[in-house]
Amino acid sequence: MPVIECDVETARERLQDAGVDVEPGNTDHECWRASDGNATAVAYEGKVVIQGADPERLAALLREGGGRAHVYFDGASRGNPGPAAIGWVIVTGDGIVTEGSKRIGETTNNRAEYEGLIQALEVADRYGFDEVEARSDSELLVKQVRGEWDTNDPDLRERRVRARELLARFDDWSLSHVPREINERADELANEAFEDG
Repeated sequence: MPVIECDVETARERLQDAGVDVEPGNTDHECWRASDGNATAVAYEGKVVIQGADPERLAALLREGGGRAHVYFDGASRGNPGPAAIGWVIVTGDGIVTEGSKRIGETTNNRAEYEGLIQALEVADRYGFDEVEARSDSELLVKQVRGEWDTNDPDLRERRVRARELLARFDDWSLSHVPREINERADELANEAFEDG
C-alpha cells in the first residue's frame, strides 16, 4: 500500500489533469478520494494512501517521477516443474514504494525467477523510475540476463529477451546477484502467494 507524502491539493490537480475523477472524502480526516481501475487514492493531511490491487498508475501520477529504485524479486516453484509464484519489492531512499506477489501457474523454478524479474521491471517502469538496480538470489538468471552465460532453454531465452527489452526502457540499470538473506522479503512474498492461492 503506497503512501506518498505530498501537497494534497497539488496531488488532486495532477489526478484531475490525468482524467481521474476526484470525490470528497468519506470521513472528516479524508481530504478527498480518487479511484482508477482497481485502486483508490485517499488523501489525508500531507499524504495520499493508495489501496487496491493495482496501485501503480495512481502512484506514478502522484510521484514526482524519475529517480532510482532498488528492485528485489524472486520466483519459487514447488516441484520442478510445479505450482509457481513470484514476489517483488521496490525500494527507494524513502522506503518501500510497493511490493506484491502472485501465483503464475505451473512452471520451473528458473522460469519463475524470470517471471519475477519481468513483473518487477514492469511495475518499476509504470512507476516512472529512470534507473533500476535489480537484485536476485538466482545466479543463473543474473548471468544469463547480463550475457555472461548462454541460455539454452528456448522458454528462458524468450524471457531473457523480454527482460532485456524492459531494462532498456530505463536510462541506467544494473542486475546483481545477492545472497538469499538480502532478498528475503521478495522470497517471503513469493511463498505467501502459495498460501493466498
